[in-house]
Amino acid sequence: MSSPAKLEGRHVVQEQRGLGAAARGAVALVWFYEGWWCKVWPGRADQRAIVGDVPFLPAWAVTTALVAIGLAELLLGLWALSGRRARAAALVQTALVAGFNAGGLLFSPGQIDEPGRLLTQNLAFVALVWMVAETSEKAAAR
Repeated sequence: MSSPAKLEGRHVVQEQRGLGAAARGAVALVWFYEGWWCKVWPGRADQRAIVGDVPFLPAWAVTTALVAIGLAELLLGLWALSGRRARAAALVQTALVAGFNAGGLLFSPGQIDEPGRLLTQNLAFVALVWMVAETSEKAAAR
């Protein structure tokens, strides 16, 4: 029979795995929402306007660019959900969030009603992304 300490340790590991899966799921859902709902179907007018304000992007290419970004976000959500190469995924997610925020604020500031809210929410999201990466790396090391 296992000692109480070993049983408790297994319980903690199982609980951490459950929390890690839930956190990965939360990150993936953000990417699925942002990619599919906001950019592909049905798409949001503000997202279209922001992409439409990107310099040197012709008007005829806005829909294609928006769908490509949305599909890339869906793939990123699947990567985050998988838990594979979690630090690399976190790095890519951080770079994309920073790039999307910078692009929106530089090229289309009139389309972003509350820049402070945007940045605050995305900072919290990136913190969750890195928490997922760190817990995934620790789980892989066990």
